[in-house]
Amino acid sequence: MPNRCEWAGTDPDYINYHDTEWGVPVHDDRLLFEFLILEGAQAGLSWLTVLRKRDNYRAAFDNFDPVKVAAYDEKKQAELLQNPGIIRNRLKVQSAVRNARAFLQIQEEFGSFDNYIWGFVDGKPIVNRWKKMSDLPASTPLSDRISKDLKKRGFNFVGSTIVYAFMQAVGIVNDHTTDCFRYDKK
Repeated sequence: MPNRCEWAGTDPDYINYHDTEWGVPVHDDRLLFEFLILEGAQAGLSWLTVLRKRDNYRAAFDNFDPVKVAAYDEKKQAELLQNPGIIRNRLKVQSAVRNARAFLQIQEEFGSFDNYIWGFVDGKPIVNRWKKMSDLPASTPLSDRISKDLKKRGFNFVGSTIVYAFMQAVGIVNDHTTDCFRYDKK
């Protein structure tokens, strides 16, 4: 049994996510958009709740195609709020649409969201050296800066804590503890 970050616990969904996705650098705009929306949906809830609804989210949100999500009208948003497979929070659903529109503007300005978000770290992940999970911050000056810039560009549900969780998920920061078997993996 490999040594893992303690948050992965014993839940098979968490273990799989930890072992295969969390902290792996993502450069695909669709997947970056997916994580941005899911991290916002997670606000106030456990990540496991969102993780278990992820396939439902993919189906409900057109596989997180930002062009399609940006075009959702009030009727489509009302349909989403009736979908028991996702978190039925009006503000979070509206946020997904708003963020899709802002996401497309960033793509237009920077050529891709990948260029924009990875530009904050010059394209290279920040590799931290945390010994235990209690050492990990909930936010950093960098997540503060990214959050502020995203909000300025029209995003919401992108507070600094949500942005830091996004940065961890998509590998902008490697926050695997140093004793975790994933620490040195890219």
